[in-house]
Amino acid sequence: MVTFAWPIRVYYEDTDSGGVVYYANYLKFMERARTEWLRDLGFEQDRLRDEHGVLFAVHRCEVEYLRPARFNDELICTATVKEYRRTALVFDQTVRRGDEVLTRGVVRVVCLDAARFRPQPIPEPMMAIIPRLMISTDGR
Repeated sequence: MVTFAWPIRVYYEDTDSGGVVYYANYLKFMERARTEWLRDLGFEQDRLRDEHGVLFAVHRCEVEYLRPARFNDELICTATVKEYRRTALVFDQTVRRGDEVLTRGVVRVVCLDAARFRPQPIPEPMMAIIPRLMISTDGR
């Protein structure tokens, strides 16, 4: 599977009084990686809303916190499409410092009609790309 990676620097505002990243901010880091993944594929979220009438919303997430990140750390947040359906994507995500995995998450996002907030099929231009992302880069 193709993994997207996005660099993140931990700012003071991301931390608690002990200089450790506040737990909810890992979800923000994962959101940024998914947004940049879309952008890297050529899809801006505002254009998806304006041109296709859809938006994406988190439906479910599971996060495992393994090690703390701290102020000024340089992190990498990854996003890999684990599975997809007509109206939903499931991502495996990690936040790493070097080779050390700090946080793991599984995030299910659904495609919604922007006006009615009802499930909507993922736009065809995206669905044309997603299956190619599921092919292993080592030929499997």
